Amino acid sequence: MKNEKIVIVIAGIIIGIISVTLVLLGNPANMGFCIACFVRDTAGALGLHRATAVQYIRPEIIGLVLGSCLMALSKKEFSPRGGSSPLTRFILGFFVMIGALMFLGCPFRMILRLAGGDLNALVGLVGFICGILAGIFFLNRGYTLKRTYSLPKIEGVIFPVIQIVFLSLLLAAPAFIYFTEAGAGPGAKHAAIAISLAAGILVGILAQRTRLCMVGGIRDLVLFREWKLLLGFLAILASAFVMNTATGNLSVGFANQPIAHTDGLWNFLGMLTVGFGSTLLGGCPLRQMILAGEGNTDSVITVIGLFAGAAFAHNFSLASSAKGPTTNGMIAVAIGLVVMLIIAVVNTRKAAATVNN
Repeated sequence: MKNEKIVIVIAGIIIGIISVTLVLLGNPANMGFCIACFVRDTAGALGLHRATAVQYIRPEIIGLVLGSCLMALSKKEFSPRGGSSPLTRFILGFFVMIGALMFLGCPFRMILRLAGGDLNALVGLVGFICGILAGIFFLNRGYTLKRTYSLPKIEGVIFPVIQIVFLSLLLAAPAFIYFTEAGAGPGAKHAAIAISLAAGILVGILAQRTRLCMVGGIRDLVLFREWKLLLGFLAILASAFVMNTATGNLSVGFANQPIAHTDGLWNFLGMLTVGFGSTLLGGCPLRQMILAGEGNTDSVITVIGLFAGAAFAHNFSLASSAKGPTTNGMIAVAIGLVVMLIIAVVNTRKAAATVNN
């Protein structure tokens, strides 16, 4: 167990260094990695939304899935499975993305924003923890989305193959793929493709081996007093903070933070939505990507929900900006919390009814 914790800490340190290095090499500030932002950019590149400022097929996402897949195959852990309430998982993934784009980042970016001195992320962290606690309340009462089933290997291979297709589209840059023009927004800021892809693969490998998950870390600490998974994210925070300090990229405060807003209430509620939904799903967006690479089609459905959420967020003005949240976004987050509550209650009652029978 001690050696396992050491491995997780080392992995976290490496991931934190990689994240800041990606920023130094061209990625947006405090966005070495962000599952929500990178899915949003990729969705834009595929034409699922037309927000021209955020359109780019992010190699880091491709690398995460391929790295996880390669490691799972090498360790004989590639296990295609699925069938656990797929439509419910799609809906939860959809609203997790809505919450993330209200806050302007996934849990991974929340940590990187903290490491860069963005104190708005502290408010988001409090909301995130409260969302996880809400999910734990239902877990303790029997919430479940039911079991998964073994599937043919071809089912597990499809999503990694799709990532190879995305990489081909990125390299070929055909006319039907959209890219943000230089200087026109965050989508135009990125490290070189080879570097981003290699970084994604390495992080995918490390996350697959260590089972890194921000939701899982906090959940396990609350339920079992187990710090193991959380140590990885604390290590990411520490190493990224040191890197930002050393490179002069540390800016402590609430105002004028890169790709962030200062509306505390909606930063809180956005990450509350992410924490609650991710707990009901069994893992944060990063963990869903890694599981998808391992052949878990339930996680693939969740990721498709993330893509759909990103498309809706920018097609219907739900996503926040540096100016703050939109009215449409506030309504969407409120609806998302209600829907998640209904899902939690219904699936807890079903579990209780099954036990009683």
